[in-house]
Amino acid sequence: MSITLRLLTIFISILLANVVSSGEVKHELKSLVSNSTMADNATVGDPEVMASKVHMSIRNSTDRRKLGYLSCGTGNPIDDCWRCDQNWQRHRKRLAECAIGFGKSAVGGRDGKYYIVTNPNDDDAVNPQPGTLRHAVIQDEPLWIVFKRDMVITLKQELIMNSFKTIDARGVNVHIANGACITIQYVTNIIIHGLHIHDCKPTGNAMVRRSPSHYGWRTMADGDAISIFGGSHIWIDHNSLSNCTDGLIDAVIGSTAITISNNLFTHHNEVMLLGHNDSYTRDKVMQVTVAYNHFGEGLVQRMPRCRHGYFHVVNNDYTHWEMYAIGGSANPTINSQGNRYLAPDDPNAKQVTKRVISPGNSDDWNWRSEGDLMLNGAYFTPSGAEAGDSYAKALSLSAKPSSVVATLTSDAGVLTCIRGRPC
Repeated sequence: MSITLRLLTIFISILLANVVSSGEVKHELKSLVSNSTMADNATVGDPEVMASKVHMSIRNSTDRRKLGYLSCGTGNPIDDCWRCDQNWQRHRKRLAECAIGFGKSAVGGRDGKYYIVTNPNDDDAVNPQPGTLRHAVIQDEPLWIVFKRDMVITLKQELIMNSFKTIDARGVNVHIANGACITIQYVTNIIIHGLHIHDCKPTGNAMVRRSPSHYGWRTMADGDAISIFGGSHIWIDHNSLSNCTDGLIDAVIGSTAITISNNLFTHHNEVMLLGHNDSYTRDKVMQVTVAYNHFGEGLVQRMPRCRHGYFHVVNNDYTHWEMYAIGGSANPTINSQGNRYLAPDDPNAKQVTKRVISPGNSDDWNWRSEGDLMLNGAYFTPSGAEAGDSYAKALSLSAKPSSVVATLTSDAGVLTCIRGRPC
């Protein structure tokens, strides 16, 4: 499609959006059963190939967002892409065009029907009832999953997602709490947006369904809020996560093409693990963007803790840690750009970074800090030889100045979105 035609299409869609009453709830619900063509499953390439695509994407994305047709002027490129649209509830799938970073190709359920969750119960993990979240996420076809009303969902067992799904809780108040939580295992194209996920517990030693045609025995899960296991093209955006038994977000076993953005993390010890273990070298393909998040009250460590792969930590606000903020082992490449690090008052915990070195191995890994703001005595210990190729594989978007991090992250976590108004 030519640029002129694309712009004309965008302009017409905005005109149509503006002439439709935001109060037509019946029309909105009817639109939730519309269908379209399934997206192609984008493959995950070599990190070097991905790096060249990222550079092109940064240029294209910057040019596109300069158009400003939905810009709120906050400077947060994800939010500026969709939040000014007062009819966001009718145009929910536009969110899938707003991802950035290594997970920017995640389309979720963009090219499928809407599925409305009406029932918060989770009584049967093998034969879930239609209308429940579990019934929605196991389906084989792409689905954009929304919620009819506020609800608290206490999962009896892990919520095992199938590919090409979006969980979109905008406009309602949805908690996944006090039970099992979300597992993204050997699937692709997942978007999770707008959930409160907290107080997740270990579950397992039970049968759990993962698709309409398959269920099987699950051993004990750790109690992560979101566990990504061999997954790709994943985008986790604008969630509020806290107080789980193990991690808040863990990505392991060759997971890659992931963006973790605009989330609020609070009250937790081991926040984020990226990489399975030091000997699992298949995690060398891992590329993860951690952007515009607020690491807040009551956090201790692992924001994130990295192994083997390439990690772009960009424009986050770190206002609390007790031990350290960013750690790693097994030669990860960490590219820290434009973050704000506020160290705790403890004189022994001022260092942002922590290295875990195996006996006989070097710690001369490629870790750099570029344009970060260090407050209250915070300091980042760099290492490596400024290898350009390595950092190119850990670059996923253009960093903004650390002086604007407070603005970029001011709405991190679950948003309060009201129908008929900009979110």
